[in-house]
Amino acid sequence: MAQTITEKIFSNHVGHDVFAGEIVRSPIDMVIGNDITTPISIKAFEESGATKLANPDGFSIVLDHFIPAKDIASANQAKVSRDFAAKHNLKNFFDEKDMGIEHALLPEKGLVIPGDVIIGADSHTCTHGALGAFSTGMGSTDLAFAMVTGGNWFKVPEAIKVVFKGKPSQFVTGKDLILEIIRILGVDGALYKTLEFTGDTIQYLSMDDRFSLCNMAIEAGAKNGIVAVDDITREFLDDRAKVNGGLRDTPKEFYSDEDAVYSQVVEIDVAALEPVIAYPFLPENGHSITQAVEDNIKVDQVFVGSCTNGRLSDLKIASEILNGKKIAQHTRMIVTPGTQMILREATKLGYIDILIDAGAVVSNPTCGACLGGYMGILGDDEVCISTTNRNFVGRMGSRTSKVYLSNSAVAAASAISGYITDPSSL
Repeated sequence: MAQTITEKIFSNHVGHDVFAGEIVRSPIDMVIGNDITTPISIKAFEESGATKLANPDGFSIVLDHFIPAKDIASANQAKVSRDFAAKHNLKNFFDEKDMGIEHALLPEKGLVIPGDVIIGADSHTCTHGALGAFSTGMGSTDLAFAMVTGGNWFKVPEAIKVVFKGKPSQFVTGKDLILEIIRILGVDGALYKTLEFTGDTIQYLSMDDRFSLCNMAIEAGAKNGIVAVDDITREFLDDRAKVNGGLRDTPKEFYSDEDAVYSQVVEIDVAALEPVIAYPFLPENGHSITQAVEDNIKVDQVFVGSCTNGRLSDLKIASEILNGKKIAQHTRMIVTPGTQMILREATKLGYIDILIDAGAVVSNPTCGACLGGYMGILGDDEVCISTTNRNFVGRMGSRTSKVYLSNSAVAAASAISGYITDPSSL
């Protein structure tokens, strides 16, 4: 029988053909924890009586949410992970010395590769599907089970085939494509399904765009998002191998059969798509940039960063738009690079100077602002246009604040005027 790419990845891992709806026990190639979720996993691991990790080289801890520690509680949370990493001589442990947001850092380090089965105690673990892997978020105790056994149980998901057609216009990015999908499907329209991204548009999407695309699959309720490997993927992997002295393992490329079974097929004419703005208070509340401009939405804060849009291309876009300009008097702008390497490269290329000259503040890599933790919390009734992935009530601070989601170009343009602005109008 014909199979989807996700079915083939699971089949390869369990040793026989499996199909959507089946329950399987699969080995896991990479388990990912962070400073918030890992202490719970560690507690469960130790209470189980386990003394060693089933696959220590396939376990990563990335301290990225509240690091450098914002308070005593976050410092103690981090200490639990640090002590565990030291006790188990964990190779893939990342803190201030080599920090980054987990879903940007691990691909950068060559630790997630095509054909993998990956889990993380963070919902946006689906980001790594951009590399042709099955990657999904699970609970902290699920992580502990994988730490002890090296595997976990999965229900093989049905797939929705998303067919993107046409070449995107100048300021339409992977972020806009996923916001449009979420607008169409709703926040639960892909519940426990694969979003398989296909079509001729894919050839125009950089890896950064693909990471953004897969990152927000969870916002439609999806179990995972995935893009098949192509030359752009291979070029990215070759570069990572050169920088890191190799990849974690040999990539395995899988492709859906032409007659594979899908629960739904969604086609989108990307050539006709404008930048999409998700209004409060759901990512599905998408509107065109034309509508947003007409609505004359004043913004107090602009945020460029996160595991969705904190990559080098985002800083490049923002710096090109802000070059020689100033941020509006009533507006502040926060820029958070996804990793130290991105920050370093952006500095070398002059992006950081441009952003600071315009009036932005640049922080260390952190998830802090995105989840309303620190480094960019919104006050009462404040409005933010953000390149993050969620805009729920109180997501970035006060419950009376409002968050509009956009791509980096729209965010940067809005910083100049102080109102949500079409970058093509500048």
